[in-house]
Amino acid sequence: MSKPSFSYWEHRSFLQGFDVVVIGAGIVGLTAAIYTKRRWPQARIAVLERDMLPNGASTKNAGFACFGSISELLEQQKKGGTAALLEVVRARWEGLALLRELVGDEALHYQPVGGYELFQAADAELAATCREHIAYFNELLAPVVGVPVVFRDATSRLPATGFAGVETMLENTAEGALHTGKMMHALLKRAWHDDILVLHGCPVTQLEPGPVSVRLHTPLAQLEAGQVVLATNAFSRQFFPELDVVPGRGQVLVTEPIEGLNLPGTFHYDKGYYYFRQVDNRILLGGGRNLDFDAETTTEPGLTDVVQRTLEKLLTEVIRPGSNLRIDYRWSGTMAFGAELAPIVRLLAPGVVGALRCNGMGIAMGARTGQLAAKMISG
Repeated sequence: MSKPSFSYWEHRSFLQGFDVVVIGAGIVGLTAAIYTKRRWPQARIAVLERDMLPNGASTKNAGFACFGSISELLEQQKKGGTAALLEVVRARWEGLALLRELVGDEALHYQPVGGYELFQAADAELAATCREHIAYFNELLAPVVGVPVVFRDATSRLPATGFAGVETMLENTAEGALHTGKMMHALLKRAWHDDILVLHGCPVTQLEPGPVSVRLHTPLAQLEAGQVVLATNAFSRQFFPELDVVPGRGQVLVTEPIEGLNLPGTFHYDKGYYYFRQVDNRILLGGGRNLDFDAETTTEPGLTDVVQRTLEKLLTEVIRPGSNLRIDYRWSGTMAFGAELAPIVRLLAPGVVGALRCNGMGIAMGARTGQLAAKMISG
């Protein structure tokens, strides 16, 4: 089959004359385009997405508007130090505020339901450590979050949840949940409203930075732009193999409708490697990449028996003990991780700005990462 030929109108309207091209139509890519348009209203901007819908994690995550449970913060503090932890928590908090301001809580279907970390008997030592650090993290994060009590012990509320085998529950009062499908729909709507061209099903296969422009190769056409924002997250090493970007696949399932379900909040377990929440009257449950890091260090979509069985066991033995729930949806998404807690936002090549690697916190970090990338575009 020969390649399609584009008309004069298509060339003039869709394939040329770009000041900025953003690669990737996820949270980071769309916000980078929107903020670039705000700073440079006359710019002709296009966003190219390889698939019908974003192929990474933007519409495949659990919709947690979170910035970290105590066990996660302890791990990250150990990894990067207190100053780095504070900087990244501030970035997450400001990123969430930026996203809510840009899209609006109603469009996001934002719910300030709080976040909860669960500990079973085997986690008693970790639970005690986390409980001991409640006052410490409240004092540390109060200037960032703006409330004096960020964390508190919510163990007394465990009986109302119906969970089995959970002995300790700690609450993050400043976390919430949102609808990632509605979020992406609202961002796309804003992009089109701002006269930003968004082309889906348009994978970029090669970048050629030059002295005055960047050439972008796609299977159907060749485009040029004065500047490019690379917002492909875990897929970025296709273009720059040396980047400290390690993919991490997250598997998710959603149950059938459950009559009378009342599970307000977002729930974290095992240092955030498992997570669940109520979506409509169903349970969304995901995680488990720690069961086989090697297998889940991939950009390939897919499900594995070991992860899916573990998720189902957690569902039927802990979250809804004794149940036999049908699973109506299963999918996977791809996150990106690296040695440092902060995202990569910098010049990768002449005319190419990278905005990627949100370390599993794309909802929190995405809008701010996109905004920072936009500030690096010269208009």
